Amino acid sequence: MTLHLNLFLHDTGHHEASWRLPESEPLAHIDIAYHQRIARIAEEARFDSVFLADSPVLWGKPSRRPSGKIEPTILLTAIAAVTTRIGLIATASTTYNEPFNLARRFSSLDHVSGGRAGWNIVTTAGDDAAQNFGLDAQPAHLTRYDRAAEFVEVSKKLWDSWDDDAIIADKTQGVHARDDRVHTIGHVGPHFKVRGPLNVPRSPQGYPLLVQAGSSEDGRDFAARHAEAVFTAQQTLQDAIAFYRDVKRRAIEFGRDPNEVKILPGLVPVIGSTEEEAHALDAELERLIVPEHAARQLATLLRVDHLELDEELPADLPEEAAIEGAKSRYTLIVELGRRERLTVRQLIGRLGGGRGHKTFAGTALQVADTIEEWHRAGAADGFNIMPAVLPSGLERFADEVLPILRQRGLFRTEYTGRTLREHYGLPRPANQFALPV
Repeated sequence: MTLHLNLFLHDTGHHEASWRLPESEPLAHIDIAYHQRIARIAEEARFDSVFLADSPVLWGKPSRRPSGKIEPTILLTAIAAVTTRIGLIATASTTYNEPFNLARRFSSLDHVSGGRAGWNIVTTAGDDAAQNFGLDAQPAHLTRYDRAAEFVEVSKKLWDSWDDDAIIADKTQGVHARDDRVHTIGHVGPHFKVRGPLNVPRSPQGYPLLVQAGSSEDGRDFAARHAEAVFTAQQTLQDAIAFYRDVKRRAIEFGRDPNEVKILPGLVPVIGSTEEEAHALDAELERLIVPEHAARQLATLLRVDHLELDEELPADLPEEAAIEGAKSRYTLIVELGRRERLTVRQLIGRLGGGRGHKTFAGTALQVADTIEEWHRAGAADGFNIMPAVLPSGLERFADEVLPILRQRGLFRTEYTGRTLREHYGLPRPANQFALPV
């Protein structure tokens, strides 16, 4: 019943107005030392991993909040240098990368960190990203997922192109590695033609932990077939249970052990000494949102030209079937607005903390109770913790919520493994090309 906890590290915090608080560091998004400090706090708290989101495009308007990111595998390499146990998960796109280069990058991170690398596999929605790579518009949703499936297949072949025992370093015979244990992969498919082998030996984990974050129909199938951890956004316990059961069922249909697919919904905790204090902080953050900026961003996501702040969502929004990118997030936001009859202004306030992830304001005990309720109800194997404000939100979660979870036997007091796979209770994958010893 042990929970898995990932820290979603996002500059000054996940609330879009967090950078405006007096305590916040406005240049945190490009400050290596800041990220290292946050990761060390998470490691001291015994989190399984830290996670960096990314996209090959500038997110939103630079005027709205800190924008621009350091490339995540580079940033995680810097974090690896000052940590020893915590896992390091980076987002990378299968639509705007090539398998050889990306497989090499993640294998290198796994070597540098001693087996702590994870890859959050995304297909990248949006025409603005496509236009950075010579395209006029994003490839179709299904095309992106077909490419992603082959991308992962090729990456695994490349990671397996060296047997674990390939390097013998025999100085007497003058043989460093056995040629028969380093394999060309000869992959030819609809999207890729890759000879191999990879120019990096097999890494400590075999290959990095595979993570996925899409919740559309195609995304769920992809997660069930390939992912070992799934980051998801669910607003209600009932929706989270349904998602959990659905992905586990699909995993079984693909011949996988459902216990080797860990489901981690996002949770944005806003913690106060009292419930009133927590709601006051939540209200202060909401007050600092610039609604005009947020309304324009929401209108773009919903594929409409304009939204009236003090009216509910328009009745004639596009159907999900017509949406080619971020399908699951589109559906979640529309359903939230419709279900609770929220005005656009109210909806912006609800989304400001976690962009559709569940936000909970309350005491440490109430946050711990919510985590335990979702876990015991079969809605989560763990949580993607997304503090509204960093570093204070993480420090408060570590100091006040984790002791309660530990007292209830729900979270580790010490690390028992060294690799990210060991933290998540996952086996090291066998090498598909390995020759008999």
